[in-house]
Amino acid sequence: MRLLSLIAVIPLLFLFATGEVGAHAFLDHAEPRVGNKVAAPPREVTLWFTQKLEPAFSSITVTNAAGERVDTGKARVSGTQMSVSLRPAGSGTYHVNWRVLSVDTHTTNGNFTFQVGQ
Repeated sequence: MRLLSLIAVIPLLFLFATGEVGAHAFLDHAEPRVGNKVAAPPREVTLWFTQKLEPAFSSITVTNAAGERVDTGKARVSGTQMSVSLRPAGSGTYHVNWRVLSVDTHTTNGNFTFQVGQ
């Protein structure tokens, strides 16, 4: 009887374990794409996440190769999408740093680069 109960509980444990992983807002994709090279400086950076975001606690900063911020400030958040406008900053490597709070109260952060120029 105990073995039968244990066999019934194991699938439930896997279900709960995989549900916890899905409870965080992870970066799904970005524009410009992560690691991509674009010919001209973009007007904005947009990120899409796997969960809805809490706007008041989610942010993006974008810096150039010299470490100077090129974003215009506060990010715009709508559902699973977050964007920030950029000032013209020329060619080179851009560094994107993000930190988000999903609506289920889990915080995640990350960073990536993209290249601008020929």
